[in-house]
Amino acid sequence: MKTFTVACSAFALAIAMMAGGSAHAQNAPGKGKTIKYAQGDSFGGNYVATQIIMQAMKNLGYDVKLTTMNTTLFFQAVAQGDEDLATDVNFPQREPGFRAVEKQAQMIGSGLISGGGITGYLIDKKTADQYKITSLAQLKDPKLAGLFGTDGKAELISCDPGWSCGDVVDYQLNKFGLKNNIHAVRGKYEALMVDAIAKVKEGKPAFFYAWSPSWTVNSVVPGKDVVWLPTPEDALPPNVPNKGTALVPGVKGCAGGADPCRMAMASWNWGAVGNRDFVAANPSVRSLIEQVKFPQSQWSAWEYEISKSGGSQALVNMLANDWMTGNKSVLDQWVQTASNAK
Repeated sequence: MKTFTVACSAFALAIAMMAGGSAHAQNAPGKGKTIKYAQGDSFGGNYVATQIIMQAMKNLGYDVKLTTMNTTLFFQAVAQGDEDLATDVNFPQREPGFRAVEKQAQMIGSGLISGGGITGYLIDKKTADQYKITSLAQLKDPKLAGLFGTDGKAELISCDPGWSCGDVVDYQLNKFGLKNNIHAVRGKYEALMVDAIAKVKEGKPAFFYAWSPSWTVNSVVPGKDVVWLPTPEDALPPNVPNKGTALVPGVKGCAGGADPCRMAMASWNWGAVGNRDFVAANPSVRSLIEQVKFPQSQWSAWEYEISKSGGSQALVNMLANDWMTGNKSVLDQWVQTASNAK
């Protein structure tokens, strides 16, 4: 225990030294103010981004109080002024909850992932190439669907019970006439995907639902190990709002080289939501969040590192520290620009 405490202290000192080396806002617009900052209870690369943003806010002079809570509770808290800000709200999945509090809260910026994320269906590239499968609709053929299961039906790894993406899968299988040929398996996603990824690496047929950026598509790479299967049309259940078209340009690894590639839905993103009074009183925070963007590849790398170890706050801190050390000029520019916001 003593060794652990010393190690943590040393790590904290390293963080402090790194932070001290970053440019602090000359006029320190946050001096004397505390930000009540929330992060979601879904542990992943969003926790790394939170640490980076928190450091940037400290460089602007703010004290930051970080709280972890689920998004439903955050919406209640931000509407009441009990929380000021969160930057890892998943849109569009969480849009209905946000609309209920938008008189008291507002979105800030356009999302933390450059270009947004994508979501859809993947199969192993070996089977796709061998049987020339370039669309989800082809699995209406029982012979092709049967390649991905043991009882004549395809076994599709879907999402955790309660996740809205599982509702999307169920709705689309029915809408596209695939219910008789495909069995969607809903369970603990991470555990199910360990088996699916093993199948891909062993050269066996595999069929699953996934999103990018994520640890999944870092483990099995679209275009190399797996391919995205385009859907035949845009189709979403009423409880899953999604703006725009599911036709997404430039998707790497889309089956048959389709471009644009019709995904399960339009792009998603980690969005920021702040209390309206707080945002109005803190233009430097608004400016900071509007600037923050990370490439999809960076998010996937964070997710992959977290998935390998099961995730820990120490690992999150290390990944954030690594990014801030390697991107000091970017962080400094965000802070400098934000400090001049009016």
